[in-house]
Amino acid sequence: MDQAQQREVIFPFSMEVDPMERLMLVNFEKDPDEHYVGFEPQVFKTDSGEPGHLIIAWRKDKKIDVYHQNSLQLEPEKYRIAGAGLNEMIQVDMEEASFEIDQKGVQAHYRFRDKNQRDVEIKIRESNPAKRKPFGLLAPMGDAATDPPSLPLVLLHDFYFVRKADTDMRVSIASRIHKIDELPMRMDGRKMTFARYSPKPLIATINPAFSGKWESLRPEMGQQTFEKRGRVYEMDWTKDRPAIQSMSLKNDIHLLSIRFLPSFPCLSTVPSNKQLNGRFKISGHASVGSIEGEYTIQADEDTHIRVTAVPSKGWKPKTTKFSTWFLFTFVRVFKKWPTTYRWDARLHKTEGGFWSMESGWTRTGKILKD
Repeated sequence: MDQAQQREVIFPFSMEVDPMERLMLVNFEKDPDEHYVGFEPQVFKTDSGEPGHLIIAWRKDKKIDVYHQNSLQLEPEKYRIAGAGLNEMIQVDMEEASFEIDQKGVQAHYRFRDKNQRDVEIKIRESNPAKRKPFGLLAPMGDAATDPPSLPLVLLHDFYFVRKADTDMRVSIASRIHKIDELPMRMDGRKMTFARYSPKPLIATINPAFSGKWESLRPEMGQQTFEKRGRVYEMDWTKDRPAIQSMSLKNDIHLLSIRFLPSFPCLSTVPSNKQLNGRFKISGHASVGSIEGEYTIQADEDTHIRVTAVPSKGWKPKTTKFSTWFLFTFVRVFKKWPTTYRWDARLHKTEGGFWSMESGWTRTGKILKD
């Protein structure tokens, strides 16, 4: 392509996803172990095509230990977003490691030895003949993070709770059986445990913290759709000035997009001493709702630009039944936790002609009102 026909676009937003296959959370906070208050089995597809299993062990201090099979090659940095952060990552041999979801619900069994040489067993066998009525959910995993490296979005498709009736359920640590927490309300007219799961989790990170040279986009002049590294950009042109209407990320679960109103301008075209404001909306499958917020661009006189983004409107769920409406309305953390996140980025053009960016997230400690 003739470079004279290309336009350099400086766009600071980014998204990443993890290829998770299944996820389940089992809490026993009301009957805790001396170290742990819950387990979170996760299943991934490995390079060989076989499933790889890990279990996040939620600690009393809100940090996590991650127990994983050898087949999984993990990046410790990614687990900083969970709770108060990663305490330790431990490779283990699992005597049992199975987790499937069928028409009757969860069929899972894990056995392994923890870092204190204690035998751990997690076993769930649902055999309830009643039809499940799953729904979509944004899990509030990022609510406990104190030093988040990104905005973590755990989008759970076909989410549901493990039912009490017709379920064989056991969690034991060092031969002590722990009572599973219960959901303090009926769901679809039935008693539920607080164990919950999704066969289609989409784990996304928005704008991971960054420091260094920022790579620009180079669409052809007037090009309406531009693709780079699995990300699809919808372009908006005013004469020869480009802007980004949306950025979407392809994955095996569902297309995840962030849309801007008005379109996000190329930062090199923002006039000096100018402040621009806009809104953004992050959305995937309609069942999991959307996250909405606001952005600000502030340019000074010497090619230094500051960008801020706050998910100030929080999560907007899609509720199709009274029980989920009640849950999301009266348990405020579901909808409100994203409002405590703030992203700040500072960009400038260097003497070498390229753009540099320093960016990161902070928690405000204050939930914003609608």
